[in-house]
Amino acid sequence: MLDSVLQSIVTDNVLHAKWLNTLSYMENAGAKKISASEHKENVNLIILKHAAEEHRHAYYLKKQIAKVGEDLCKTYTNTELLSPNQTKYYLHALDIAVCRYLKAKFNLSGYELKFAAYLFVTYAIEVRADELYPVYQSVLDEAKSKVNVKSIILEEEGHLEEMINQLVAFSDDWENHAAEVIKIEQALFDSWVGALNAELLTDKEIKS
Repeated sequence: MLDSVLQSIVTDNVLHAKWLNTLSYMENAGAKKISASEHKENVNLIILKHAAEEHRHAYYLKKQIAKVGEDLCKTYTNTELLSPNQTKYYLHALDIAVCRYLKAKFNLSGYELKFAAYLFVTYAIEVRADELYPVYQSVLDEAKSKVNVKSIILEEEGHLEEMINQLVAFSDDWENHAAEVIKIEQALFDSWVGALNAELLTDKEIKS
């Protein structure tokens, strides 16, 4: 479904601007969540790098909007996002569900729980980004769009490798726990894509 949703979005400048803005919002929300998980003093280089790169992705995507429409999507208000409620719920819900899972499995609390959630949530998001951005880029190429996300694809691949290295150090059994987290993320992602598809269908009906 993702492929057909993106094809519909890319052929409509207003929808495309909202899509870029929605991705920008999600990258920015991810960067803020990474910063919120930081220890007050023990902050390593990788966490700083991730937060900086996610913020840069948010900026880069926002800047790409000008390629489809100069005066579109200046803010992150609901009217300038696609499926705003689902979009805002997705990352927040993933974070809460993963925290519950890790608390039950590892009996963690406080900073330890925050850090473990950062590892697993970021891993799931990087796995998702490694799937979503190449599909989006393929649709952009097909449509001969001026927009491109190739630089983000390269950085997200590096992020995934870094997250795996940290998870290996966190737990010998990290892969089994990561698989459970991926299941949680998949359900939320499917719900989000379903909401996007429903919005596009409504938009088509209004226009026709």
